[in-house]
Amino acid sequence: MAAHRVDDPRERSDGIGWVSRAIFGDPRLWLDVSAAPPPPGHRVAARYAVVPSVARAKFLLPLASRRVGAASTLAYNALRPRRVRANRLAVGVLAGLGATGLARMPVLTVAVPDGVEETELLLAAHLGRLAGCPLHAAIGIRPPDPHHKPTLQLFDDRGAARGYAKIGWNDATRAMVAAEAVALRELPRDGGDFPDVPRVLRELRWGDLAVTLVEPMPARVRRLSHPERPEVAAMLAVARRGGPAAAPRPLRGSPFLADLGARAERAGGPVVDAVAALVARDGDTTLEFGHWHGDWVPWNLGRHGGRLIAWDWENSGAHRPVGFDLAHQGFQSALSLGGRPVPEAAAEMVAVLQRHGEAFGLDATRRRLVADAYLVELWLRTAELAAGGGGWSDRLHPVLLHVLAERLPDGTG
Repeated sequence: MAAHRVDDPRERSDGIGWVSRAIFGDPRLWLDVSAAPPPPGHRVAARYAVVPSVARAKFLLPLASRRVGAASTLAYNALRPRRVRANRLAVGVLAGLGATGLARMPVLTVAVPDGVEETELLLAAHLGRLAGCPLHAAIGIRPPDPHHKPTLQLFDDRGAARGYAKIGWNDATRAMVAAEAVALRELPRDGGDFPDVPRVLRELRWGDLAVTLVEPMPARVRRLSHPERPEVAAMLAVARRGGPAAAPRPLRGSPFLADLGARAERAGGPVVDAVAALVARDGDTTLEFGHWHGDWVPWNLGRHGGRLIAWDWENSGAHRPVGFDLAHQGFQSALSLGGRPVPEAAAEMVAVLQRHGEAFGLDATRRRLVADAYLVELWLRTAELAAGGGGWSDRLHPVLLHVLAERLPDGTG
């Protein structure tokens, strides 16, 4: 920005700050949350209600029209927890009545210079031009994090959902956005136990941003009624790509171990010793290897018409131990939903593997191997995100290394 402006959210270091820098990063754009008029030579291109406030921003609600505002707040509300659902309903009613001002929510104004096309500076306008109709973006706000990606939920003038635009803003998230597009194009769509997945509508580069546009979910998709219960049949279908089980093979000499070792060497440090300790202890243990979703958690799943739907496939990959998605759900649900520290999340992961591991062919030895290999995989993902420009995750670094040192003392102690 040419000069510091206290009312420009791009100057902030919180959630609305990093999201507005990613989405409205062009310095020619004028942004303001103080209700001040644009400077001479600029025209208003978009307005958003900041829900519920600038300091506690969770959502940017487009104020293009009452219909768009209500739709952007109420769409997919059945996926949200009860308390969030009630708050969104209240805001949606106000938006539908054109009365968001009654809630005293600040308004983010975005203005473009006269003589410059909005499609040149605003991603939503550019995507609308490509789609052949105006599109309006509802934008979620999350705290700054190395792997968070801004997402535009796009609606047309009728308030109909037209897609999700996922945005990669640094090297790490650009790679994740591109990886999801590849994964979605390759996934089977034959039904059975394999979950339904969205289709890719478009991939593009927008300045420094990588954008993957995927189709919207069905309007009546619902959250899982028992989110804590693993979807075992679907996890196995993902691991096996809807086919039969693969023959078990030793960890030593597997493509998984080759990949893990190469990534550990690039990352350097104690994780190299952790991989060595894993091989020394479990190199001759046989496992079934397959694919994994990579972020199998209840908030990336829903149901529609009796079918499971899964989204957010940017971390998916092949040659992983079958059971990795189960381990991930146990660990991440405890960490993110339960707010538990890493050691407790690791203990919950072990408990989940013990309760459900038999369905994945995991006895006690294989459960231990899957748990420790998953923690190494998670550490490498964390290190790769940091190397990609996102910085270290405060929740995982460096405590995850300490947990690995306790679980693999011969390699990291």
